[in-house]
Amino acid sequence: MENKYSVSNHFGVYGTVTDNGKILCIHKNAGPYKNRYDLPGGSQENWEGLTETLSREFVEETGYTIKKYSNPRVYDTFVREKGNLNVVHHIMVFYDVELDNNIEKQDLPSCFLDGFNDSDGIARVPFENFNEANSSPLLIN
Repeated sequence: MENKYSVSNHFGVYGTVTDNGKILCIHKNAGPYKNRYDLPGGSQENWEGLTETLSREFVEETGYTIKKYSNPRVYDTFVREKGNLNVVHHIMVFYDVELDNNIEKQDLPSCFLDGFNDSDGIARVPFENFNEANSSPLLIN
């Protein structure tokens, strides 16, 4: 049977910060999770280790510096992009993250050397507020 969808792979590293039943999220402004809550994180750059990616992406997307990370785990999901026949096999590494409160939060850059910033800022959202319409699969799976 022929498959009508094209499949691509995406590998990302993400951090979870939880406090009092809320999780630190970003507001996505691009990609398959556009206009949804998502976890801070993203793709590795050349010669970057997993925790280096985690630390860099966290500063870029939240403005916060990581103090400590723990509990690495791996998940995957298939995401169909709306309006086309593309399916993304999203492979994700997660870490629990503790923020460094001794370092002041940085302003979010609007762009980087390789493109744009896909975060429009952060929110601390109660777990029960996540659903398929407002959140990426990273938050509801």
